[in-house]
Amino acid sequence: MRTIAIHRQLHDVFGERQTVPGLAVTLLFGLGVPALLAATVADMLGALPLWRSAIALLLVLDIAAGSIANFTRSTNDFYAARPRNRWAFIAVHIHMVAVALLVGSDLAAAIAIWAYTIASAVAVNLLKGGPLQTVAGGVLLATGLCWLPLWPDLSPFMAVTGALFMLKVIFSFAVDHYGQGRA
Repeated sequence: MRTIAIHRQLHDVFGERQTVPGLAVTLLFGLGVPALLAATVADMLGALPLWRSAIALLLVLDIAAGSIANFTRSTNDFYAARPRNRWAFIAVHIHMVAVALLVGSDLAAAIAIWAYTIASAVAVNLLKGGPLQTVAGGVLLATGLCWLPLWPDLSPFMAVTGALFMLKVIFSFAVDHYGQGRA
């Protein structure tokens, strides 16, 4: 499968060499999710200042694209070889809380989703190299996805964003899918 070299400033997103299909799917999904959400919740976003809507949708783009990019071999292997970068990546993911603040909705749910996601990602990352990492990531993701729709009055916009955030950080990112970090 044809690969292309990725500019070093984008290694944290796509790894060092990405396949053309992997790059295309990541970009299409990353652009498609915020576009679909923007069309679906146009009234909500239209009531906000343009800059807040734009930044919220850019963060959703990052979450959606990252939920796919982190499954690619290139991005997986990049982080498997750099454990310090993996910890930094987990630490900087405040996207859920930022999106809630920007759209002025579901802050308590966003904080709960963020806290659960980060705690789960830390637990999964601590299992790196062990036989239970993938199962633990799957169980923690499934648990989060089960309680997400039960959150009272959670907007569809934040529910989709929260589900993708959990997928991205707990399972797509924290799990070493190709065993590069396994002993």
